[in-house]
Amino acid sequence: MSTFTMNVPGATLTYDVHGELSPDAVPLVLVGSPMDASGFTTLASQFTDRTVVTYDPRNTGRSKREDPTSAVTTAQHAEDLHAVLQALGPVDMFASSGGAVNALALVAKYPDDVRVLVAHEPPAGGTLPDRDTLRAVCSDIVSTYDSSGTGPAMAKFIALVMHRGELDSGYLQQPAPDPSAFGLPTQDDGTRTDPLIANLRGGAVDFVPDVDALRSAPTTIVVAVGEESGGPSEGEMAGRAGYAVAALLGIDATVFPSGHSGFLGGEFGQTGKPVEFAARLREVLA
Repeated sequence: MSTFTMNVPGATLTYDVHGELSPDAVPLVLVGSPMDASGFTTLASQFTDRTVVTYDPRNTGRSKREDPTSAVTTAQHAEDLHAVLQALGPVDMFASSGGAVNALALVAKYPDDVRVLVAHEPPAGGTLPDRDTLRAVCSDIVSTYDSSGTGPAMAKFIALVMHRGELDSGYLQQPAPDPSAFGLPTQDDGTRTDPLIANLRGGAVDFVPDVDALRSAPTTIVVAVGEESGGPSEGEMAGRAGYAVAALLGIDATVFPSGHSGFLGGEFGQTGKPVEFAARLREVLA
């Protein structure tokens, strides 16, 4: 593995190349957000026959920015990805969660960067019928972070992503979840640099893909949803949004094994079905 850094406006990005870059081979790029490259350790190990590139988004892991407390927008993430891809040539990309949102924005603006995009459960809240409530809930999470720190805010975020079905008007009236129930700190350590919160500040939850640009792009786009994430109306938010994005693009969502973290093999204490997940990814990349 070789590690590279790249300076972009306001930040220094870090990415890893597993294997050798060759003009005769298309690299497979694995991206998340706010998850960094460490979350793809297991998935990358399933593709030793390909050159795999993993990446730390702006303000995450080893990628640093000048102001780690301010908002990061989807457009900034897309520009960062474009900058990295200029050193790689056209790629195949597996992008999960916020990384999938950023990748959809990338392809809409730079359609020649990616040959095949597998966008796994993009939390594109702007595509959902409950988007106004979702925006209010995410605004409350940011406010909680600003006033009380990581534990209380992340407890609310975990409760949100675990919730199934549309958010009703009474969602915010529920008692706040206990951070300790999720193994989170109850004391505020004073830090305000969390990359997830930076993405929420940047309006990530409002994302709606540029349908016309994506439909006209030469990129083959696959929108993936987890089999355990629920359906288009009764499932978890990221899964519901995946179905909604696929419908906007006029394609069927492609079902993958496990759920939102299906490719993990113990990273962050979560284990999905990484072998089965990688096999499905191979099928759709072929």
